[in-house]
Amino acid sequence: MSLTTLLLLITIGLLAGFFSGMFGIGGGVVMVPLMVFLLGFTQYQAQGTSLAVLAVPVTFLAAYTYHKTGEDPLNWRYALIIAATFVVGGVLGSKVAVTLNENTLKKIFSVLLIIVAIKMFFSK
Repeated sequence: MSLTTLLLLITIGLLAGFFSGMFGIGGGVVMVPLMVFLLGFTQYQAQGTSLAVLAVPVTFLAAYTYHKTGEDPLNWRYALIIAATFVVGGVLGSKVAVTLNENTLKKIFSVLLIIVAIKMFFSK
């Protein structure tokens, strides 16, 4: 691994963690495009690597930081239910994704990001 690659990996990890902690977005929203554009990963490689990163409970400490604010802005019970069903959805989604053409997968991912961005931009 070259020094440039190592620095890119560190940058991707820091940005994904920063934006995840700051905005509560999934790291994949940041990591997948950066791995595709900066590291030349295929869509499959980027998505699989993103999932591997998130397999470790990397966001627990960030969530705990929100919990410690005293206002308790998160609901741990709801989070556990979502996490459990997220596992099932992740397995099903990955089974569908690997059957799709990579170009189709990129387009679906892009449209999803655009829809979310537009909805967020125009919401109150």
